[in-house]
Amino acid sequence: MKIAVPAESVSGESRAAVSAEAVKAYVKKGLAVAVQSGAGQGSNISDDDYKAAGAAIAKGVDVVKDADVILSVRRPSDAVLKAAKKGAVLLAGLEPYGERKGLEAIAKSGVTAFAMELMPRITRAQSMDILSSQANLAGYKAVIDASAHFGRAMPMMMTAAGTVAAAKVFIMGVGVAGLQAIATARRLGAIVSATDVRKATEEQVKSLGAKFVFADVADAATSGGYAKELSAEDKAKQAKLVADHVKTQDIVITTALIPGRPAPVLITKEMVESMKPGSVIVDLAVERGGNCPLSKPDEIVVHKGVSIIGTLNLAGKLAGNATPLFAKNLSNFLDTMVGKDGNLAINFDDELIKGTLIAKDGALVHPMFAAK
Repeated sequence: MKIAVPAESVSGESRAAVSAEAVKAYVKKGLAVAVQSGAGQGSNISDDDYKAAGAAIAKGVDVVKDADVILSVRRPSDAVLKAAKKGAVLLAGLEPYGERKGLEAIAKSGVTAFAMELMPRITRAQSMDILSSQANLAGYKAVIDASAHFGRAMPMMMTAAGTVAAAKVFIMGVGVAGLQAIATARRLGAIVSATDVRKATEEQVKSLGAKFVFADVADAATSGGYAKELSAEDKAKQAKLVADHVKTQDIVITTALIPGRPAPVLITKEMVESMKPGSVIVDLAVERGGNCPLSKPDEIVVHKGVSIIGTLNLAGKLAGNATPLFAKNLSNFLDTMVGKDGNLAINFDDELIKGTLIAKDGALVHPMFAAK
């Protein structure tokens, strides 16, 4: 069985879908691996590193010709899809809630496509969850970037010339990214608080040494562990609480996303203007419209002295860590599809397969995205 890894075609994407360690593991299982020349450059993995691990290096999209499995970080290019054979398995982050035309192009190419973002949130699938592995890095990087733009120290410092007060950091959204942001800010010595519409996250926040800020609203946790949208009344209560708290904070990091919906607005223009000059906001939801209406993709907007950072793909800024984690997520999922003889043996009744299968036999087949 042949596995192919094309170079990423999305501008600015530094991650790769396979690491040298993953190549070694595939080869050890008797699988052939072909990597497009330069695919690992953004992660500081050279063609020679891949060769030493047992991969063949190919130029251009020919890498996917005759491949049984194609691994990619993002949606592959039209050229890759055109070169892929019908029925080839594609494992990638396919941004299922993004542009539909691109999804339809993937389906029409004839590949059997799996959107890794749709991985069910069950214990068995934890090692295959790209959202968690990448969000963990994004939460860390958000705090590091915020501290770099903050014109003061993070921890309290006592000196003969006076005391430096600890920075106050507020994390909005206590998912994987939020929890890592809390932990990182605490390690840097900040005074940390956090909020979430899911009451169950209070224990996690407090276990990391942060204060939990929660309005008297209905719990918005879903059965899958995600957050759902609040009612209009509860939104107003939450907004009032946030507005009162934000004005006292030095750094605010927002992480709130609702699957399939635009990012909810958490920090309004008025809230930004209530913050002290020199304060910093990092909007991790900027690619979905942002939790702050002033944030702009891949820009730092300064409004009334407050810096609003909208860096896209924060995990990709740590590609040296992100690539091995992403590659391991893919290999763990692929293991469920490969039989003892080293060939594909996909069980389409498996809940992991049903949850992530988005295109098959030329059509979108996932219940959420199939044509009505």
